[in-house]
Amino acid sequence: MAGKTKTYYVCSSCGYETPKWLGKCPDCGEWATLEEQIRQELPQKNGKAVQRTVQNITSYAISEIKTDTELRYKTGMKELDRVLGGGIVKGSLVLLSGDPGIGKSTILLQICKELGKKLKVLYVSGEESYSQIKLRADRLKVSADNLFILCETDIELICEHIRQTTPDLVIIDSIQTMNFTALNSSPGCVTQVRECSNLLMRTSKSLSIPIIMVGHVNKDGNIAGPKVLEHIVDAVLYFEGERNLSFRILRAVKNRFGSTNEIGVFEMFDVGLKEVENPSAMLISGRPKNTPGSCVACVMEGSRPILAEIQGLVASNNYGNPRRITNGFDFNRLNMLLAVLEKRAGYFFAGNDVYVNVVGGMKLDEPALDLTIVMALVSSLKDYSLRDDVLAFGEIGLAGEIRGVSHCEQRIKEAARLGFTRCVIPKSNLKNISASLKAEIEVRGVRTIREAFEAIIL
Repeated sequence: MAGKTKTYYVCSSCGYETPKWLGKCPDCGEWATLEEQIRQELPQKNGKAVQRTVQNITSYAISEIKTDTELRYKTGMKELDRVLGGGIVKGSLVLLSGDPGIGKSTILLQICKELGKKLKVLYVSGEESYSQIKLRADRLKVSADNLFILCETDIELICEHIRQTTPDLVIIDSIQTMNFTALNSSPGCVTQVRECSNLLMRTSKSLSIPIIMVGHVNKDGNIAGPKVLEHIVDAVLYFEGERNLSFRILRAVKNRFGSTNEIGVFEMFDVGLKEVENPSAMLISGRPKNTPGSCVACVMEGSRPILAEIQGLVASNNYGNPRRITNGFDFNRLNMLLAVLEKRAGYFFAGNDVYVNVVGGMKLDEPALDLTIVMALVSSLKDYSLRDDVLAFGEIGLAGEIRGVSHCEQRIKEAARLGFTRCVIPKSNLKNISASLKAEIEVRGVRTIREAFEAIIL
């Protein structure tokens, strides 16, 4: 006789167990800490529990393990393949998350168009009906004979269907809509998400089928559900971007098969997402000429240098409480830079409102952005226009010094490729620049903020 499954509740704070849910843990007194769990009881025979028979298992030397020659599937989108580390790995479990309406379902349906030409793809939706998916596929011009749609929320039925049909790729949209019938809780709760993800993980590894799951986010922007969801998957991808802007950034925050520093840039159109192969030109297009408060930076996103326009505005305040507002840059770091400017460089912002904006909706936090932020703010404070063909980057210390940054040559080459004629960089990086690159573009090393400002104004 097979063992039965029982549901019980465990306190996440002290481990107290109870057969029914309680609002307050009787042992530790914490509120709302009891989580539903399932337990497989041992099978019974003649009223006695039958012990499980332990089978022999074998371990292998790592030199004896063979890998498949065709380890990855190309998605047809270079930007997505870059973030994944070269493509979708067979047997991997990928979690794709982002704000509602950012384009998660759109990009997954678009890769089905390319992968469906050679592979058998199963698209499982728990949020839309068959006709709704067909309407969206027609709008995106997605049509493939090997693309199969399944509208179901029972995770056990879905995994059984995967075992019977053995597709080459499975897409789950979304994990929060899936339901494990052995649990009494509603779909989307912590226990349901954890158990459904575990079942999908075992199915993916046992059949060597890659599975991509869509994950919802909560009001704080984090992935909804337990943190263990991010631990059991092989890759976690975030879709970023402002709802009122057309550009989207795909970023990997975890990747067992590639780098977590790479990003993919897309632009949203009415017919779906399109790749942006040259994001630097896109981000600095439409830049105002000879305008105070605008400076260009070069940041590294993985192995790719990206140019971004930084805008700073300093305005007088008449209410006695100066405002500090940032968009795409760390608020606390801005306050630190303002303190350095006042204490070490003699530029005073007290009594003025300060605004910093990263054009294009990008969120940047690299220390090399410090010098660009400072140049934009000082030019706005002094009302001096900066040269349009000059780029600046470098980290600023608390003593007011400009410190060296990594990948300096790559940043300068990207600036030269896009038509800039002068780069203002830290003095310590100047010795590592090749003579051929110095002949191609003027490179000026600076030690202080004042030196940098003199090198960049008109």
